[in-house]
Amino acid sequence: MLDWLWSIIIGGVAGWLADLLVPGVKVGILGAIIAGILGGVLGKWLFGLLGLATTGIIGILIAAVIGAIILLLVYRAIAKR
Repeated sequence: MLDWLWSIIIGGVAGWLADLLVPGVKVGILGAIIAGILGGVLGKWLFGLLGLATTGIIGILIAAVIGAIILLLVYRAIAKR
């Protein structure tokens, strides 16, 4: 249960940061949490491909922010069509 809570908290922070860093995309708080959680999965996978470790809260947060930024950039590219 506590793992889910941490995932939501870290995901929310990561999504919020990504929402601030990607211009032209405002997804709201629920969208930011979803982007952060999915970004965490994507970031962890990408970091694994590159051979980088995501240890500790800071490592997980960095991976989640990078993943969320990628997701928001893809969302922005699709939404502009």
